[in-house]
Amino acid sequence: QVQLVESGGRLVQAGGSLRLSCAASGRTFSVYAMAWFRQAPGKEREFVAAISWSVSNTYYADSVKGRFTISREHANNTVYLQMNSLEPEDTAVYYCATPDETGVMCGVYYSDAANMDYWGKGTLVTVSS
Repeated sequence: QVQLVESGGRLVQAGGSLRLSCAASGRTFSVYAMAWFRQAPGKEREFVAAISWSVSNTYYADSVKGRFTISREHANNTVYLQMNSLEPEDTAVYYCATPDETGVMCGVYYSDAANMDYWGKGTLVTVSS
């Protein structure tokens, strides 16, 4: 079975940095895109970043562009989300997700949570003022 396990979430101060990790297992992930979503209290789940099967194709939400960086290590099936210049508005449960689709898609496809078929349980990131 496909399993995604996030880690790295914790309490940090505004302006600080944090790196989240998502360990994947259950299939060969080198040909599947990986994405990060987040959900703040009282808010809908929103797209954060995604990376396609090609490491040169990355996509970011406007709210995090320039501050967050998504990357992956194919050797250990791990995707990372490096978060810099964190703001209180970044406080949320961050989820790792992947679609059951290997085709090359546009950024709109990866930003739609409905296109994701597997999800991790999430890791909480709290940014204090």
